[in-house]
Amino acid sequence: MNSEKTARSPAIEDHGVIGDLHTVALVATNGMIDWLCFPNFDSPSVFAALLDPKKGGHFCICPQEEEGQKPAVHKQFYWPETNVLVTRFYNSDGVGELIDFMPMTPKGHEPVRKLVRLIRVVRGKMTFTLDCLPAFNYARDTHEAQAVEGGVSFVSEGLSLMLSSEVELEADAEGQRATAIFTLDEGESAVFSLSEGKPESCAGRVLDKDHADKLFRSTVDYWRHWLSHCTYKGRWREMVQRSALALKLMTFEPSGAIVAAPTCSLPETPGGSRNWDYRFVWIRDAAFTVYGLLRIGFSEEAGAFMRWLEQRISKLGPNEPLPLMFALDGGEVPEEQELGHLSGYQGARPVRIGNGAAHSHLQLDIYGELMDAVYLYNKHGAPISYDFWNHLRRLINWLCDNWQQKDESIWEVRGGRQNFVYSKMMCWVAFDRAIRLADKRSFPADRTRWREARDAIFEEIMQKGWCQERGAFKLSYESDALDAANLIMPLVFFLSPVDPRMLSTLEATRKAPKDGGLASDGLVFRYDVERTEDGLSGEEGTFNLCTFWLVEAMTRASVSRPEMLDEARLVFERMLGYANHLGLYAEQIGFEGEALGNFPQAFTHLSLISSAYNLNRYLGDKD
Repeated sequence: MNSEKTARSPAIEDHGVIGDLHTVALVATNGMIDWLCFPNFDSPSVFAALLDPKKGGHFCICPQEEEGQKPAVHKQFYWPETNVLVTRFYNSDGVGELIDFMPMTPKGHEPVRKLVRLIRVVRGKMTFTLDCLPAFNYARDTHEAQAVEGGVSFVSEGLSLMLSSEVELEADAEGQRATAIFTLDEGESAVFSLSEGKPESCAGRVLDKDHADKLFRSTVDYWRHWLSHCTYKGRWREMVQRSALALKLMTFEPSGAIVAAPTCSLPETPGGSRNWDYRFVWIRDAAFTVYGLLRIGFSEEAGAFMRWLEQRISKLGPNEPLPLMFALDGGEVPEEQELGHLSGYQGARPVRIGNGAAHSHLQLDIYGELMDAVYLYNKHGAPISYDFWNHLRRLINWLCDNWQQKDESIWEVRGGRQNFVYSKMMCWVAFDRAIRLADKRSFPADRTRWREARDAIFEEIMQKGWCQERGAFKLSYESDALDAANLIMPLVFFLSPVDPRMLSTLEATRKAPKDGGLASDGLVFRYDVERTEDGLSGEEGTFNLCTFWLVEAMTRASVSRPEMLDEARLVFERMLGYANHLGLYAEQIGFEGEALGNFPQAFTHLSLISSAYNLNRYLGDKD
């Protein structure tokens, strides 16, 4: 095994993802799995070489490199309309294919909790190396690797795994890793499966080719059947479908919860400290995801999340605010910790797990995102229950007493609370949707009080949130910096897309940063870090969500400014060019076009779906 090969840390964008609606693994183009938390999204990592190539742990299958031989060329793609990943290797000996997936089973069947890696030679004859080195509990727990019949077992204090195969595997002398060197002729294949357990023998877990093929076909059928419910038939269909498949991977099937991203501590600044854990259920992110899925026909996922949400809200006390995020099981998010023993992605430290914002932040915008999602689900999914309405009504009444508070808002700044315009606007959305829903369903509600609060917020934003000198809505009442989140105003019907103030804000945002704006060739920064006290050091990349919001704002403004429709399409098409080779996005795009932040990011993919849906509708011609 070439140790240097496994010590390299592939770029964020050089990955595909596979999953089973419980957890996700990242697979690099070189055949290395360098991120996997098991058994669930928010469980401790088993493989985390992405955060420390030496200590983090990995599972690599790749062609053996002979001295003087050109390195293999790697290509990666998804089996059409699925989350089954294929990594293809080309070298002078032939062509090999590594097929990675986590088996999916039809409803009513027991889940098969395995990671399956099937390697086959398509042409020629190739020799492969396998190196599986887990690092349990974020590389904090020791383990013992032992060769047993049918594979190698890895036993740690909190979790034990089995690597099974018909290929003979060896445990190294230190009892840490499993290795193998094997040769396949054209048409031959080998199967490796990783699953939980601590047996004296792996023989009962070994997958032969026929069984592996059966799991492969059932998994392909599962994903294709799920995707067949997509109602989007317009332009950019493949990108929309890939985004839908990525969002589905971020749902936790046992409960219907939706995580913001399946990774933690991937940096927003190259080598910097803006590194956060996103493996939890943000009310905001999940609510936006429900909206995106509803847009294209996936009402079942929206309904599952609504049921999960109702359970969470029903347990809140009479005067208890809505937490901004939850753990997958509906409990509290763990306290934020720094893992000083890990070097971080390309040296970006500290590595953080847990999230401090869950325990110290107030984010009033989440009420608007929540109520907008509920309103849309009631309209396009299924009518909500009276009991659910009572829980929501209690939250809206709490908001009546608290909307004037300062908060940390959507960007979770750590520089102190302010009167953020975005938060005030989303409080307006909360009251507006609550009133609409009450009227639509004839639910009992304190309509007079809610209307008074809604109208007061609108007037206040127009007076205190508008900067006459800049001709734009501000970041907060205290700061005249721009905030790209304000681009959402016409999307949530706070303002007409052609209101002079909205058009002026749009123009101000579209300027280059050197001219006081937030756009760089159409890509949008969320705010100017030099003019915004966010309590953090370092720069950021452009924020993908904000770029798609710009596309939507320009699309809607085209009703009176037709030239903006062509510009919106151009920005959208350019943005598609920043996806990775599989159509996946992280949170941000760096100065060199690299992916920054956790990957893949639900926010990015749901906003791609929404902007594609609306842009296609305005362009006409196609469904």
